[in-house]
Amino acid sequence: MNYFEFYGIPEAFNPDEAAIKRKFYSLSKEFHPDFYVNDTPEKQQQILELSTINNKAYQVLSNPQKRLEYILQSNNQIAEGDKYQLPQAFLMEMMEVNETLMELEFETDEKALEETEKQVAGIESELLTELKIFTEKYDKEQNPAEKQLFLLEIKDLYYRQKYLLRIRESLNRFASR
Repeated sequence: MNYFEFYGIPEAFNPDEAAIKRKFYSLSKEFHPDFYVNDTPEKQQQILELSTINNKAYQVLSNPQKRLEYILQSNNQIAEGDKYQLPQAFLMEMMEVNETLMELEFETDEKALEETEKQVAGIESELLTELKIFTEKYDKEQNPAEKQLFLLEIKDLYYRQKYLLRIRESLNRFASR
């Protein structure tokens, strides 16, 4: 069951969040199990399943990161266990960051930690800006071929963000020492 179809809204990275909330509350009332206690066990089970789908749909569609992953999965752009090849330039930049982290592992250097933190924050900011641009273009585009091209860019940014998340976790570990 596609959550966007279930809610009767177009697939979008930046949907009308108020519409999502309204639909969730509307379906929560419609599929509330208490209203079906006198129905057949089959009908009760059906309502329970619809209520569960409604809750899952809301959890995904109301969370920007989960929504991003959901759209990419729905469009067969990402799957569990994928081995995505990040761009060489990004990997080289990350290699420098990782080398600094390895050095910090052996010798604490507050200045190097602070500089690395700023560098990573800058990269994260750039990725978020690019992601916003491509998701907005995707949402507005009508041509399926163009939408696919935007999805490829969004997929690349998604994997870069995932990589940076691991770097961020390492930085947080150093900062908490």
